[in-house]
Amino acid sequence: FMKLSLIFSFLVIHSLYSFAQQTINGSIFHDNLQRDYIMYIPPTYSSADPAPLVLCFHGFTSNSNLIFNYTNFKSIADTAGFIFVCPQGTLFQGLPHWNIGIFGSTVDDLGFTNTLIDHITSTYSINEERIYSTGMSNGGYMSFLLACQLSNRFAAVASVTGSMTNMMMNDCNPQHPTPILQIHGTSDGTVPYYGNATYSKPIEDVLEYWSAHNNCNTNPSIATLPDINPFDGSTAEHFIYSGCDNLNTVEHFKIIGGGHDWPGVFGNMDINASIEIWKFFSKYDINGAIVGSSSIESIQRTFEVYPIPSSSFISIDSDFSVGTIYKIFSIHGKLIHQDKINSSSEHLDISNFSPGSYIIKINGFIKKFIVTK
Repeated sequence: FMKLSLIFSFLVIHSLYSFAQQTINGSIFHDNLQRDYIMYIPPTYSSADPAPLVLCFHGFTSNSNLIFNYTNFKSIADTAGFIFVCPQGTLFQGLPHWNIGIFGSTVDDLGFTNTLIDHITSTYSINEERIYSTGMSNGGYMSFLLACQLSNRFAAVASVTGSMTNMMMNDCNPQHPTPILQIHGTSDGTVPYYGNATYSKPIEDVLEYWSAHNNCNTNPSIATLPDINPFDGSTAEHFIYSGCDNLNTVEHFKIIGGGHDWPGVFGNMDINASIEIWKFFSKYDINGAIVGSSSIESIQRTFEVYPIPSSSFISIDSDFSVGTIYKIFSIHGKLIHQDKINSSSEHLDISNFSPGSYIIKINGFIKKFIVTK
């Protein structure tokens, strides 16, 4: 009997963790087409604890492998516990794309996405109230299309350098108040911030549409973010439309002078788009704001650096766990110093640092400090 119990216990444990920490190249068939995707299962995955699901759609001419790697959602998933999936678009005139109604394509990407979600939820333990979509450029448009036409599956969406088409907005039929995050540069030459009569709505119109749909306050709060990297040619502002139904928000990172980039990877370095997207997603399920969510509490950990400027020492006050690594970089990205956090208030001797600006990074969060003579 004891032997049988041990075998049963092993099988239970194996079933709970057999999928843990894997990168999977998968495929399904939809409309007689093989559709491919890349999926990451974090090490914390357990079938006993349904995981959130984040879909991330690549841009026009790009591919799932590129966006899977450069967004680095894997490292966020490792601690936040969500499953991360990058679908692959089909070829239109030889180029990968998502059918958002402007290419003349006939591919059913809405149906494919719905089928892909069904496939994943039938294979893995997914919290179906916490499914999210994001993407860059054409993938950002695709995320808005999902919010419009497949909103029963998605709790929130985020677009980086994407927008909505005229037809998409006219035909939009979301079934619930939907939290929206838009990240966009004012100097984007591919998807113009101020719109394009042919295929793209101005970003301001997109924000107004979703804030009206969600019954948000019409006047957003606006915060100017620290210019952490003065050499990236851009700055960032954070707009928040609050007071929405179900305690949702519509939010916007306006990258002033920013181009067609994924902030934190290319272009603007004042924010990390991937971190900001998960911080946003982690606040919501399909019913609205999640009250007391542990994922929100963990992602909102922060730290303070003072005094600024300083010539002798700085203090680092944080609520990160003891043993967490912090790194200090020059403003040009050279690693200067790294160590472990030993207490909630660290004191670091900087008297040997050359005068100038430095960046301290802890778990993807960054602050700037200045060393003087």
